[in-house]
Amino acid sequence: MSGLFYLKIMEEFKAAVTKSKTLTQRPANDELLKLYALYKQATEGDNGEDRPGGFDFKAIAKHDAWAELKGKNQSDAQQEYISFVDELHQKYA
Repeated sequence: MSGLFYLKIMEEFKAAVTKSKTLTQRPANDELLKLYALYKQATEGDNGEDRPGGFDFKAIAKHDAWAELKGKNQSDAQQEYISFVDELHQKYA
């Protein structure tokens, strides 16, 4: 991947993160989990954290959603995040 292409994707990703905060309606829980998982994969890579225990179901769901993306490279996750934010914006803006 060329440096210019990578910089373009990074700029688009940052813009999509900002855009995700401008939705006028709250997305469904499964959409929020997908958004969270793509963001974490795009910014941190594979989930190396221990799975939460106990009754913190929200933390468990977030952990599992991110873990499902294991092996997806960060630039692919960034591009998917950008596309998904565009979908959400059309649906909820």
